[in-house]
Amino acid sequence: MSITTIIGFVAGIALFLGSIYLATDNYLVFLDLASFVMVIGGTFASTFISYEPRYVYQAMRLMASIFFAPRIQRGVLQGEVARCIRWGYVIQKNGLPGLEADCGKIKRQDPFLGFGVDLVIAGYAGNEVRQVMTNLVETTFHRNCVPADILRNMAGTAPAFGMIGTLVGLIIMLGKMGSDPASLGPGMAVALITTLYGVLLPRLMLMPAAAKIQQRQEIIRFRNMLVAEGLALLAERRNPRYIQDAMNSYLDPAIHFDIDRQMKHKG
Repeated sequence: MSITTIIGFVAGIALFLGSIYLATDNYLVFLDLASFVMVIGGTFASTFISYEPRYVYQAMRLMASIFFAPRIQRGVLQGEVARCIRWGYVIQKNGLPGLEADCGKIKRQDPFLGFGVDLVIAGYAGNEVRQVMTNLVETTFHRNCVPADILRNMAGTAPAFGMIGTLVGLIIMLGKMGSDPASLGPGMAVALITTLYGVLLPRLMLMPAAAKIQQRQEIIRFRNMLVAEGLALLAERRNPRYIQDAMNSYLDPAIHFDIDRQMKHKG
């Protein structure tokens, strides 16, 4: 689980509800089914008109996934460097057949890595592996960022439907002005609740979820670029120490991989 995401979301809800608790004892005035349906229904209707359904469903699934820990963290990046260095030694000792024998299980677990290893085993030159893998990284990144774009679009649409609901409420309220002036205050409150929902939904859920999905995809792209560079260096038959230094140049110095230190630990 992503503890900080859960804490942030719960804290946001708690602060909102706490401010209502401190400001009034009429809590039910903030609940209105018609306003909720207007904002949520209108936002989803507009979204399904704008995008293909499978992308909308994917966006909803990814919005829920932000409450779980990300798949790629700092330690994973160092592990990718270590793996490419180890493969460099394997190729030095046993050639490409040794690499093919060593990475059978990994190819099934990680399709991206498997695709790149197949390029190396097929005998492509380093610049060819780099070009193909970079294209794969970028197209995958843009494809996987579509859900974030959808959520940002929904965040921009929700306030508009909040205003529409407010206008509808005002029209209904003004229509009753001549018959029951006492209903103007409650009617105005109900009309404004729609705007409240239209602002609260994007600011507390849609926009933060879109930002986190985008950030996680950028981390995945960075990891994939690191792996692509390592595979290109393997295709160029670079020695393991050069692979170490070239891949470490992508990383924070605090997590640089050090062959000598690892050998000392093993010793």
